[in-house]
Amino acid sequence: MDRCCSGVILAGGRSSRFDGADKAFFELGGLPMIRWVTDLFCRVFPETMLVTNDPLRHLKWDVSLFSDLFPAKSSLTGIHAGLFYAQTPWIFVAACDTPFIRESVVDLVLSEIEAGLSAVIPQTPYGMEPLCAAYAKKSLQAVERAVRKEKFKINRAFKSLKVKKIPESRVMEADPELASFFNVNTDADLQEARAGLKRE
Repeated sequence: MDRCCSGVILAGGRSSRFDGADKAFFELGGLPMIRWVTDLFCRVFPETMLVTNDPLRHLKWDVSLFSDLFPAKSSLTGIHAGLFYAQTPWIFVAACDTPFIRESVVDLVLSEIEAGLSAVIPQTPYGMEPLCAAYAKKSLQAVERAVRKEKFKINRAFKSLKVKKIPESRVMEADPELASFFNVNTDADLQEARAGLKRE
């Protein structure tokens, strides 16, 4: 199923909790944090796309670089750009600050793709996880309508579309610690991620 899907990494956030610093380049285990995601995606997908509004900073990665098509910056505008530029019928989306995303979870999501769906989104005890999910190219128009209306909630943009939700029990079989959904939003998160690596 991976041949029908491109990997899309969102790296357009403003990192407001880090005083505007680009957390994609924060050191984690001797690597920039984004490398943890790009290495996985380049292994899994035939094409890895990086959506960023500062492409010059990312020239060193072996990925295709794209920017948002709308001035408003959000995860949904990043998904829109991924859908717009993708040459495959599906994209799998993750954020650059989710360094511990598991290939087993990616495989699980991809295995649930089927005709007629607009999205496949895992569920955890914390709810739906739209930034570790797959989206069909055919959902582009619905996403664009939401962006033009400045409705940036991902789940709301797909509310009227056919979405397959993967039950949390199956997600936890693939990733018992739910590490795939850990994202670095604060300095405390970054220290937790570094401490976790030291314990392994």
